[in-house]
Amino acid sequence: MSIKINYSIKSKGNSSSNLVLFADEKFNANGLKKYLSNSEFSYINDLLKTSDLKKNMFVFELNSKRKIVLISIKKDLKIFDIENLGAEFYGRINYGKNSEYYINTDSVIVKHENFIGHFLHGLKLKSYEFKKYKTKKESRIISINVLGSKNKPSTQNQLKFKALEDGTFYARDLVSEPGNILHPDEYAKRINSLKKDGLKVTVYDERKLKKLGMNALLGVGMGSIRGSYLVTMEWNGAKNNSKPLAFVGKGVTFDTGGYSLKPARFMEDMTYDMAGSAAVVGLMKNLALRKAKINAVGVVGLVENMVSGVAQRPGDIVKSYSGKTIEVLNTDAEGRLVLADALTFTERKFKPKFIVDLATLTGAIIVCLGSEFAGLFSNDDKLSKQILNAGEKVEEKLWRMPLHKNYDKLMNSKNADMQNINYVGGAGSTTAAQFLQRFIINKTPWAHLDIAGMAFSKYGGALNSGGATGFGVRLLNQLIEDNYEQH
Repeated sequence: MSIKINYSIKSKGNSSSNLVLFADEKFNANGLKKYLSNSEFSYINDLLKTSDLKKNMFVFELNSKRKIVLISIKKDLKIFDIENLGAEFYGRINYGKNSEYYINTDSVIVKHENFIGHFLHGLKLKSYEFKKYKTKKESRIISINVLGSKNKPSTQNQLKFKALEDGTFYARDLVSEPGNILHPDEYAKRINSLKKDGLKVTVYDERKLKKLGMNALLGVGMGSIRGSYLVTMEWNGAKNNSKPLAFVGKGVTFDTGGYSLKPARFMEDMTYDMAGSAAVVGLMKNLALRKAKINAVGVVGLVENMVSGVAQRPGDIVKSYSGKTIEVLNTDAEGRLVLADALTFTERKFKPKFIVDLATLTGAIIVCLGSEFAGLFSNDDKLSKQILNAGEKVEEKLWRMPLHKNYDKLMNSKNADMQNINYVGGAGSTTAAQFLQRFIINKTPWAHLDIAGMAFSKYGGALNSGGATGFGVRLLNQLIEDNYEQH
Protein backbone atom coordinates (compact mmCIF):
# COMPACT_ATOMS: atom_id res chain seq x y z
CA MET A 1 0.00 0.00 0.00
CA SER A 2 1.31 3.44 -0.86
CA ILE A 3 0.29 7.05 -0.31
CA LYS A 4 0.43 9.50 -3.20
CA ILE A 5 0.11 13.19 -2.41
CA ASN A 6 -0.60 15.57 -5.26
CA TYR A 7 -0.16 19.28 -4.54
CA SER A 8 -0.56 20.49 -8.13
CA ILE A 9 -4.08 19.18 -8.68
CA LYS A 10 -6.20 21.40 -10.93
CA SER A 11 -9.46 19.44 -10.74
CA LYS A 12 -11.71 19.79 -7.69
CA GLY A 13 -13.10 16.36 -8.25
CA ASN A 14 -16.80 15.85 -8.81
CA SER A 15 -19.92 15.13 -6.82
CA SER A 16 -18.80 11.54 -6.30
CA SER A 17 -15.33 12.41 -4.96
CA ASN A 18 -14.34 11.93 -1.32
CA LEU A 19 -13.89 15.35 0.27
CA VAL A 20 -12.00 16.34 3.44
CA LEU A 21 -13.00 19.56 5.21
CA PHE A 22 -11.97 21.21 8.48
CA ALA A 23 -14.21 22.80 11.11
CA ASP A 24 -13.71 24.42 14.53
CA GLU A 25 -13.72 22.39 17.74
CA LYS A 26 -17.54 22.62 17.98
CA PHE A 27 -17.92 21.29 14.40
CA ASN A 28 -19.61 24.50 13.32
CA ALA A 29 -20.37 23.71 9.67
CA ASN A 30 -21.76 27.09 8.56
CA GLY A 31 -18.52 28.10 6.86
CA LEU A 32 -18.54 24.89 4.79
CA LYS A 33 -21.68 25.62 2.76
CA LYS A 34 -19.67 26.81 -0.22
CA TYR A 35 -17.90 23.44 -0.54
CA LEU A 36 -21.05 21.29 -0.41
CA SER A 37 -24.37 20.97 -2.18
CA ASN A 38 -27.44 22.15 -0.26
CA SER A 39 -28.62 18.61 0.37
CA GLU A 40 -25.19 17.49 1.60
CA PHE A 41 -24.90 20.46 3.92
CA SER A 42 -28.38 19.87 5.40
CA TYR A 43 -27.71 16.16 5.89
CA ILE A 44 -24.37 16.74 7.66
CA ASN A 45 -25.70 19.60 9.77
CA ASP A 46 -28.64 17.50 10.97
CA LEU A 47 -26.39 14.61 11.94
CA LEU A 48 -24.00 16.87 13.83
CA LYS A 49 -26.85 18.14 16.02
CA THR A 50 -27.33 14.66 17.49
CA SER A 51 -23.66 13.54 17.53
CA ASP A 52 -20.99 13.35 20.22
CA LEU A 53 -18.86 16.35 19.34
CA LYS A 54 -15.96 15.23 21.54
CA LYS A 55 -14.58 13.26 18.60
CA ASN A 56 -11.82 14.62 16.39
CA MET A 57 -13.48 13.68 13.11
CA PHE A 58 -16.60 12.33 11.45
CA VAL A 59 -16.85 10.33 8.25
CA PHE A 60 -20.20 10.85 6.51
CA GLU A 61 -20.88 8.20 3.86
CA LEU A 62 -23.28 9.98 1.51
CA ASN A 63 -23.41 7.10 -0.94
CA SER A 64 -21.29 4.14 -2.09
CA LYS A 65 -18.86 6.48 -3.87
CA ARG A 66 -18.75 9.70 -1.85
CA LYS A 67 -17.61 10.36 1.69
CA ILE A 68 -17.29 13.70 3.45
CA VAL A 69 -14.65 13.68 6.19
CA LEU A 70 -15.09 16.51 8.67
CA ILE A 71 -12.14 17.16 10.99
CA SER A 72 -12.21 19.35 14.08
CA ILE A 73 -9.35 21.79 14.66
CA LYS A 74 -9.18 22.45 18.37
CA LYS A 75 -7.63 25.55 19.91
CA ASP A 76 -3.97 25.68 20.90
CA LEU A 77 -2.94 22.63 18.90
CA LYS A 78 0.72 21.74 19.20
CA ILE A 79 2.68 20.39 16.21
CA PHE A 80 2.43 16.79 17.38
CA ASP A 81 -1.36 17.21 17.89
CA ILE A 82 -1.69 18.13 14.22
CA GLU A 83 0.49 15.19 13.15
CA ASN A 84 -1.51 12.83 15.37
CA LEU A 85 -4.68 14.15 13.70
CA GLY A 86 -3.22 13.22 10.31
CA ALA A 87 -2.36 9.76 11.64
CA GLU A 88 -5.92 9.34 12.94
CA PHE A 89 -7.26 10.36 9.53
CA TYR A 90 -5.10 7.68 7.92
CA GLY A 91 -6.59 5.14 10.32
CA ARG A 92 -10.08 6.09 9.20
CA ILE A 93 -9.39 5.75 5.47
CA ASN A 94 -7.10 2.72 5.53
CA TYR A 95 -9.53 0.20 4.11
CA GLY A 96 -11.23 -0.71 0.86
CA LYS A 97 -9.69 -0.67 -2.59
CA ASN A 98 -7.88 2.22 -4.25
CA SER A 99 -9.08 5.42 -2.57
CA GLU A 100 -8.90 9.05 -3.61
CA TYR A 101 -9.48 11.99 -1.30
CA TYR A 102 -9.57 15.74 -1.95
CA ILE A 103 -8.39 17.86 1.00
CA ASN A 104 -9.67 21.42 0.83
CA THR A 105 -7.05 23.58 2.53
CA ASP A 106 -9.21 26.72 2.28
CA SER A 107 -11.45 25.24 4.98
CA VAL A 108 -8.64 25.39 7.58
CA ILE A 109 -9.90 28.04 9.99
CA VAL A 110 -6.87 28.54 12.26
CA LYS A 111 -3.67 30.39 11.60
CA HIS A 112 -1.07 27.73 12.15
CA GLU A 113 2.10 27.67 10.11
CA ASN A 114 2.27 24.49 8.07
CA PHE A 115 -0.97 22.96 9.43
CA ILE A 116 -1.55 20.93 6.26
CA GLY A 117 2.13 20.01 6.01
CA HIS A 118 2.18 18.58 9.54
CA PHE A 119 -1.22 16.91 9.03
CA LEU A 120 0.02 15.07 5.94
CA HIS A 121 3.36 14.33 7.62
CA GLY A 122 1.51 12.51 10.40
CA LEU A 123 -0.53 10.62 7.84
CA LYS A 124 2.59 9.50 5.97
CA LEU A 125 4.43 8.43 9.15
CA LYS A 126 1.45 6.34 10.26
CA SER A 127 1.15 4.67 6.86
CA TYR A 128 4.57 2.98 7.07
CA GLU A 129 4.57 -0.81 6.77
CA PHE A 130 7.42 -3.30 6.45
CA LYS A 131 6.18 -6.03 4.12
CA LYS A 132 9.33 -6.64 2.11
CA TYR A 133 9.30 -10.37 2.80
CA LYS A 134 5.57 -10.97 2.20
CA THR A 135 5.23 -13.03 -0.97
CA LYS A 136 1.70 -11.74 -1.59
CA LYS A 137 2.18 -8.10 -2.55
CA GLU A 138 -0.51 -5.49 -1.98
CA SER A 139 -0.79 -2.86 -4.70
CA ARG A 140 -3.33 -0.59 -3.03
CA ILE A 141 -2.89 3.18 -3.44
CA ILE A 142 -4.42 6.02 -1.45
CA SER A 143 -4.32 9.28 -3.42
CA ILE A 144 -4.48 12.56 -1.51
CA ASN A 145 -5.19 15.59 -3.69
CA VAL A 146 -4.50 18.92 -1.96
CA LEU A 147 -6.92 21.64 -3.10
CA GLY A 148 -7.26 25.31 -2.33
CA SER A 149 -5.28 28.52 -2.59
CA LYS A 150 -4.56 28.95 1.15
CA ASN A 151 -2.60 27.03 3.78
CA LYS A 152 -0.68 24.80 1.37
CA PRO A 153 2.90 24.05 2.47
CA SER A 154 5.53 25.78 0.35
CA THR A 155 7.61 23.71 -2.08
CA GLN A 156 10.57 24.06 0.29
CA ASN A 157 8.54 22.76 3.23
CA GLN A 158 7.18 19.90 1.13
CA LEU A 159 10.78 18.86 0.43
CA LYS A 160 11.71 19.12 4.12
CA PHE A 161 8.82 16.91 5.17
CA LYS A 162 9.66 14.42 2.42
CA ALA A 163 13.32 14.27 3.51
CA LEU A 164 12.31 13.69 7.13
CA GLU A 165 9.90 10.93 6.11
CA ASP A 166 12.56 9.30 3.92
CA GLY A 167 15.11 9.44 6.76
CA THR A 168 12.64 8.04 9.31
CA PHE A 169 11.48 5.28 6.97
CA TYR A 170 15.09 4.37 6.16
CA ALA A 171 15.78 4.00 9.88
CA ARG A 172 12.63 1.89 10.32
CA ASP A 173 13.61 -0.29 7.36
CA LEU A 174 17.04 -0.95 8.86
CA VAL A 175 15.60 -1.90 12.26
CA SER A 176 12.95 -4.13 10.63
CA GLU A 177 15.43 -6.24 8.65
CA PRO A 178 16.18 -9.72 10.05
CA GLY A 179 19.65 -10.48 11.38
CA ASN A 180 20.51 -12.91 8.59
CA ILE A 181 20.02 -10.12 6.04
CA LEU A 182 21.30 -7.00 7.83
CA HIS A 183 24.54 -8.27 9.33
CA PRO A 184 27.48 -5.84 9.71
CA ASP A 185 28.88 -6.55 6.21
CA GLU A 186 25.57 -5.71 4.53
CA TYR A 187 24.91 -2.77 6.85
CA ALA A 188 28.24 -1.16 5.95
CA LYS A 189 27.42 -1.55 2.24
CA ARG A 190 24.03 0.10 2.68
CA ILE A 191 25.52 3.07 4.48
CA ASN A 192 28.18 3.34 1.78
CA SER A 193 25.42 3.62 -0.82
CA LEU A 194 24.28 6.90 0.81
CA LYS A 195 27.14 8.62 -0.97
CA LYS A 196 24.59 9.14 -3.75
CA ASP A 197 22.65 11.46 -1.42
CA GLY A 198 25.72 13.66 -0.90
CA LEU A 199 27.22 12.18 2.26
CA LYS A 200 30.93 11.53 2.61
CA VAL A 201 31.11 7.95 3.89
CA THR A 202 34.23 6.28 5.31
CA VAL A 203 34.22 2.59 6.27
CA TYR A 204 36.81 1.35 8.76
CA ASP A 205 37.07 -2.45 8.53
CA GLU A 206 38.67 -4.83 11.05
CA ARG A 207 42.17 -4.32 9.69
CA LYS A 208 41.90 -0.54 10.10
CA LEU A 209 40.22 -0.85 13.49
CA LYS A 210 43.00 -3.11 14.79
CA LYS A 211 45.55 -0.57 13.61
CA LEU A 212 43.65 2.19 15.42
CA GLY A 213 43.43 0.11 18.61
CA MET A 214 39.65 -0.19 18.83
CA ASN A 215 39.82 -3.38 20.84
CA ALA A 216 36.66 -2.72 22.88
CA LEU A 217 34.53 -2.64 19.72
CA LEU A 218 36.40 -5.49 18.05
CA GLY A 219 36.07 -7.71 21.13
CA VAL A 220 32.27 -7.69 20.79
CA GLY A 221 32.37 -8.96 17.21
CA MET A 222 35.03 -11.64 17.75
CA GLY A 223 32.54 -14.50 17.85
CA SER A 224 30.89 -13.68 14.52
CA ILE A 225 31.92 -14.82 11.04
CA ARG A 226 30.86 -11.34 9.92
CA GLY A 227 33.14 -8.35 10.00
CA SER A 228 33.10 -5.50 12.51
CA TYR A 229 33.10 -1.91 11.31
CA LEU A 230 33.12 1.72 12.29
CA VAL A 231 31.44 3.88 9.65
CA THR A 232 31.47 7.68 9.51
CA MET A 233 29.05 9.85 7.52
CA GLU A 234 29.88 13.52 7.03
CA TRP A 235 27.55 16.29 5.85
CA ASN A 236 29.05 19.72 5.24
CA GLY A 237 26.14 22.06 4.59
CA ALA A 238 27.30 25.16 6.45
CA LYS A 239 28.90 28.04 4.59
CA ASN A 240 31.78 28.12 7.06
CA ASN A 241 34.12 25.59 8.64
CA SER A 242 32.23 25.52 11.93
CA LYS A 243 32.65 22.53 14.24
CA PRO A 244 30.30 19.70 13.28
CA LEU A 245 27.47 18.34 15.40
CA ALA A 246 28.21 14.68 16.12
CA PHE A 247 25.79 11.78 16.43
CA VAL A 248 26.98 8.32 17.47
CA GLY A 249 24.95 5.10 17.28
CA LYS A 250 25.19 1.57 18.64
CA GLY A 251 24.86 -0.89 15.75
CA VAL A 252 24.70 -4.42 17.20
CA THR A 253 22.89 -6.12 14.33
CA PHE A 254 22.07 -9.15 16.46
CA ASP A 255 22.74 -9.66 20.14
CA THR A 256 22.78 -13.17 21.57
CA GLY A 257 24.42 -11.82 24.68
CA GLY A 258 27.55 -13.76 23.81
CA TYR A 259 28.64 -16.24 26.49
CA SER A 260 26.49 -14.29 28.97
CA LEU A 261 23.67 -15.75 26.89
CA LYS A 262 20.24 -14.16 26.78
CA PRO A 263 17.13 -16.26 27.46
CA ALA A 264 15.64 -17.80 24.32
CA ARG A 265 12.27 -16.10 24.84
CA PHE A 266 12.16 -12.83 22.91
CA MET A 267 15.76 -13.18 21.71
CA GLU A 268 14.35 -12.70 18.19
CA ASP A 269 13.73 -9.07 19.12
CA MET A 270 17.48 -8.52 19.33
CA THR A 271 17.52 -7.62 15.65
CA TYR A 272 16.62 -4.12 16.83
CA ASP A 273 19.73 -3.76 19.00
CA MET A 274 21.09 -1.58 16.19
CA ALA A 275 18.25 0.98 16.41
CA GLY A 276 20.55 3.70 17.78
CA SER A 277 22.74 3.43 14.70
CA ALA A 278 19.67 3.33 12.44
CA ALA A 279 18.49 6.64 13.90
CA VAL A 280 21.90 8.18 13.19
CA VAL A 281 21.90 6.86 9.60
CA GLY A 282 18.31 8.03 9.03
CA LEU A 283 19.14 11.47 10.44
CA MET A 284 22.20 11.87 8.21
CA LYS A 285 20.20 10.80 5.14
CA ASN A 286 17.53 13.37 6.04
CA LEU A 287 20.10 16.16 6.49
CA ALA A 288 21.64 15.39 3.09
CA LEU A 289 18.28 15.15 1.28
CA ARG A 290 17.05 18.47 2.63
CA LYS A 291 20.48 20.06 2.21
CA ALA A 292 20.57 21.21 5.82
CA LYS A 293 22.68 24.31 6.45
CA ILE A 294 24.80 22.64 9.08
CA ASN A 295 27.98 20.62 9.44
CA ALA A 296 27.25 17.23 10.96
CA VAL A 297 28.86 13.84 11.33
CA GLY A 298 27.31 10.47 12.09
CA VAL A 299 29.42 7.63 13.50
CA VAL A 300 28.17 4.06 13.95
CA GLY A 301 29.84 0.94 15.31
CA LEU A 302 28.58 -2.19 13.53
CA VAL A 303 29.08 -5.60 15.14
CA GLU A 304 27.30 -8.91 15.69
CA ASN A 305 27.49 -10.38 19.21
CA MET A 306 27.64 -14.16 18.73
CA VAL A 307 28.84 -17.28 20.53
CA SER A 308 31.68 -19.33 19.04
CA GLY A 309 35.06 -20.85 19.85
CA VAL A 310 36.71 -17.48 19.35
CA ALA A 311 34.09 -15.28 21.05
CA GLN A 312 34.93 -12.93 23.89
CA ARG A 313 34.81 -14.53 27.37
CA PRO A 314 33.57 -13.08 30.65
CA GLY A 315 36.68 -11.94 32.48
CA ASP A 316 38.58 -10.83 29.38
CA ILE A 317 40.42 -7.51 29.60
CA VAL A 318 40.60 -5.25 26.53
CA LYS A 319 42.39 -1.99 25.85
CA SER A 320 40.07 0.63 24.35
CA TYR A 321 40.87 3.22 21.70
CA SER A 322 41.21 5.80 24.49
CA GLY A 323 43.99 3.71 26.08
CA LYS A 324 41.85 2.83 29.10
CA THR A 325 41.48 -0.86 29.95
CA ILE A 326 38.14 -2.61 30.50
CA GLU A 327 37.40 -5.87 32.29
CA VAL A 328 34.49 -7.53 30.46
CA LEU A 329 32.57 -9.17 33.30
CA ASN A 330 29.43 -9.64 31.20
CA THR A 331 29.51 -10.12 27.42
CA ASP A 332 25.86 -8.99 27.22
CA ALA A 333 26.88 -5.49 28.31
CA GLU A 334 28.36 -5.11 24.84
CA GLY A 335 26.81 -1.91 23.53
CA ARG A 336 28.81 0.25 25.89
CA LEU A 337 32.03 -1.39 24.61
CA VAL A 338 31.11 -0.47 21.03
CA LEU A 339 30.20 3.08 22.04
CA ALA A 340 33.30 3.53 24.18
CA ASP A 341 35.59 3.36 21.15
CA ALA A 342 33.16 5.21 18.88
CA LEU A 343 32.77 8.14 21.32
CA THR A 344 36.49 8.71 21.87
CA PHE A 345 37.18 8.38 18.14
CA THR A 346 34.44 10.91 17.29
CA GLU A 347 35.71 13.40 19.85
CA ARG A 348 39.35 13.13 18.76
CA LYS A 349 38.88 13.06 15.01
CA PHE A 350 36.06 15.58 14.49
CA LYS A 351 36.39 17.86 17.58
CA PRO A 352 32.61 18.42 17.47
CA LYS A 353 30.47 21.10 19.06
CA PHE A 354 28.66 18.35 20.94
CA ILE A 355 28.12 14.58 20.81
CA VAL A 356 24.75 12.85 21.13
CA ASP A 357 24.80 9.07 21.23
CA LEU A 358 21.78 6.79 20.85
CA ALA A 359 21.61 3.16 21.93
CA THR A 360 19.24 0.41 22.96
CA LEU A 361 21.59 0.10 25.89
CA THR A 362 19.82 -1.28 28.95
CA GLY A 363 16.71 -3.21 29.91
CA ALA A 364 16.82 -1.20 33.13
CA ILE A 365 15.61 1.93 31.33
CA ILE A 366 12.45 0.03 30.30
CA VAL A 367 11.89 -0.99 33.93
CA CYS A 368 12.25 2.68 34.84
CA LEU A 369 10.43 4.51 32.05
CA GLY A 370 8.54 1.86 30.08
CA SER A 371 7.81 2.74 26.46
CA GLU A 372 6.80 6.36 27.03
CA PHE A 373 10.14 8.10 27.57
CA ALA A 374 13.73 7.52 26.55
CA GLY A 375 16.39 8.07 29.20
CA LEU A 376 18.58 11.17 28.80
CA PHE A 377 21.97 11.39 30.51
CA SER A 378 24.22 14.36 29.93
CA ASN A 379 27.21 16.34 31.18
CA ASP A 380 25.71 19.58 29.84
CA ASP A 381 22.54 21.36 31.04
CA LYS A 382 22.14 23.52 27.93
CA LEU A 383 22.31 20.57 25.53
CA SER A 384 19.92 18.58 27.76
CA LYS A 385 17.34 21.35 27.73
CA GLN A 386 17.56 21.70 23.95
CA ILE A 387 17.02 17.95 23.46
CA LEU A 388 14.13 17.85 25.93
CA ASN A 389 12.43 20.79 24.19
CA ALA A 390 12.87 19.18 20.76
CA GLY A 391 11.39 15.95 22.12
CA GLU A 392 8.33 17.77 23.40
CA LYS A 393 7.73 19.32 19.97
CA VAL A 394 7.77 16.05 18.03
CA GLU A 395 6.46 13.88 20.91
CA GLU A 396 9.61 11.79 21.11
CA LYS A 397 9.80 12.27 24.83
CA LEU A 398 12.82 12.00 27.13
CA TRP A 399 13.36 12.06 30.88
CA ARG A 400 16.64 13.27 32.29
CA MET A 401 18.36 10.77 34.57
CA PRO A 402 21.23 11.35 37.01
CA LEU A 403 24.96 11.14 36.45
CA HIS A 404 27.19 11.50 39.51
CA LYS A 405 30.78 10.70 40.46
CA ASN A 406 29.50 8.51 43.33
CA TYR A 407 28.36 5.95 40.76
CA ASP A 408 31.95 5.62 39.48
CA LYS A 409 32.98 3.30 42.28
CA LEU A 410 30.41 0.76 41.03
CA MET A 411 32.26 0.53 37.70
CA ASN A 412 35.82 0.45 39.04
CA SER A 413 37.66 -2.84 38.54
CA LYS A 414 40.34 -4.50 40.66
CA ASN A 415 42.05 -5.86 37.56
CA ALA A 416 41.63 -3.04 35.00
CA ASP A 417 40.74 0.65 34.83
CA MET A 418 37.06 -0.24 34.89
CA GLN A 419 34.58 -3.08 34.48
CA ASN A 420 31.67 -3.14 32.08
CA ILE A 421 28.88 -3.91 34.57
CA ASN A 422 27.89 -2.99 38.09
CA TYR A 423 28.01 -6.27 40.03
CA VAL A 424 26.53 -4.71 43.17
CA GLY A 425 23.18 -4.28 41.40
CA GLY A 426 20.85 -1.35 40.87
CA ALA A 427 21.14 1.83 38.78
CA GLY A 428 21.73 -0.24 35.64
CA SER A 429 21.07 2.58 33.18
CA THR A 430 22.95 5.23 35.15
CA THR A 431 26.06 3.09 35.68
CA ALA A 432 26.05 2.30 31.94
CA ALA A 433 25.93 6.03 31.15
CA GLN A 434 28.59 6.69 33.80
CA PHE A 435 30.78 4.13 32.03
CA LEU A 436 30.31 5.91 28.68
CA GLN A 437 31.14 9.29 30.17
CA ARG A 438 34.65 8.04 30.91
CA PHE A 439 35.30 7.97 27.16
CA ILE A 440 34.46 11.66 26.66
CA ILE A 441 38.06 12.68 27.25
CA ASN A 442 38.04 16.43 26.51
CA LYS A 443 34.81 17.45 28.28
CA THR A 444 32.90 17.89 25.01
CA PRO A 445 29.18 18.57 25.70
CA TRP A 446 27.64 15.11 25.47
CA ALA A 447 24.25 13.46 25.81
CA HIS A 448 23.45 9.75 25.91
CA LEU A 449 19.94 8.65 24.88
CA ASP A 450 18.98 5.17 26.09
CA ILE A 451 16.19 4.30 23.64
CA ALA A 452 15.70 0.62 24.55
CA GLY A 453 12.01 1.17 25.33
CA MET A 454 11.33 3.43 22.35
CA ALA A 455 12.94 1.84 19.30
CA PHE A 456 10.37 -0.88 18.73
CA SER A 457 6.65 -0.99 19.48
CA LYS A 458 4.72 -4.25 19.51
CA TYR A 459 1.40 -2.42 19.71
CA GLY A 460 1.96 0.64 17.57
CA GLY A 461 1.92 4.27 18.60
CA ALA A 462 0.41 7.55 17.50
CA LEU A 463 2.65 7.85 14.44
CA ASN A 464 3.55 4.23 13.76
CA SER A 465 1.52 1.08 13.18
CA GLY A 466 3.71 -1.28 15.22
CA GLY A 467 7.29 -2.45 14.79
CA ALA A 468 10.25 -0.15 14.29
CA THR A 469 9.53 3.46 15.27
CA GLY A 470 12.56 5.32 13.91
CA PHE A 471 12.78 7.09 17.28
CA GLY A 472 15.46 9.76 17.26
CA VAL A 473 15.43 10.89 13.63
CA ARG A 474 12.70 13.51 14.04
CA LEU A 475 13.90 14.40 17.54
CA LEU A 476 17.45 15.22 16.45
CA ASN A 477 16.29 16.95 13.29
CA GLN A 478 14.17 19.25 15.48
CA LEU A 479 17.13 19.84 17.80
CA ILE A 480 19.20 20.94 14.81
CA GLU A 481 16.48 23.11 13.23
CA ASP A 482 15.66 24.93 16.47
CA ASN A 483 19.17 25.59 17.75
CA TYR A 484 21.99 25.10 15.26
CA GLU A 485 20.92 25.47 11.66
CA GLN A 486 21.86 28.58 9.75
CA HIS A 487 18.82 30.47 8.50
